[in-house]
Amino acid sequence: MTDHRIMIVDDHPVVREGYRRLIDLQPGLQIVAEAEDARSAYARFREAMPDAVVMDVTLPGASGIEAIRHIRQYDDAAKIVVFTMHQGSAFALKAIEAGAAGYVTKSSAPDTLIKAIFGVLKGRTMISPDVIEAIAQDRIAGSGTRLRDLSTRQTEILRLLASGWPVERIAEALSISLKTVRNNHYHIKSVLGLETDAQMVWFAMEAGLVQGPREEDA
Repeated sequence: MTDHRIMIVDDHPVVREGYRRLIDLQPGLQIVAEAEDARSAYARFREAMPDAVVMDVTLPGASGIEAIRHIRQYDDAAKIVVFTMHQGSAFALKAIEAGAAGYVTKSSAPDTLIKAIFGVLKGRTMISPDVIEAIAQDRIAGSGTRLRDLSTRQTEILRLLASGWPVERIAEALSISLKTVRNNHYHIKSVLGLETDAQMVWFAMEAGLVQGPREEDA
């Protein structure tokens, strides 16, 4: 039986080494490609065409959510498992909306990730129990509802703006025009009912999109 071909995406070499040790030891799985940011993830995916991708959402520059969206535009059958420190519902819901089939936190047991990989390979949606609980709690509390009104692209622009990125850098990172960034900047504040950029930053922090007002490389 041929091994399933896996690509891993994380900006930390030590973490990628941990992926290799865990995944390559599993019968039926083989790592065939690696990437360290969203742009190289898209390029490596097109080169290797793996059966599944294991990706962090916190990457230098554009986030893993942007990488998911881009990869799924190229191949709508791509199977992607997010493996991240983010336990909040905001990233999880946006990752799934962008096309991720799995979402597992790094605080989960190692076998949770392996089960998620095999699950998405079989066409299932796999979410770790702690994330399911966070989503349920947010639904009950009614929090995060305004964030759901933003598209995945708008959520990414919000995250980068709140991290202190200038519009020129955002436009370059996302391969869009300055006008598109500025229009979305205005629209994001309008949808969220925010009047100032400071309010936008605080909203992003409370939603778990950024850890601080100037998170340069979230």
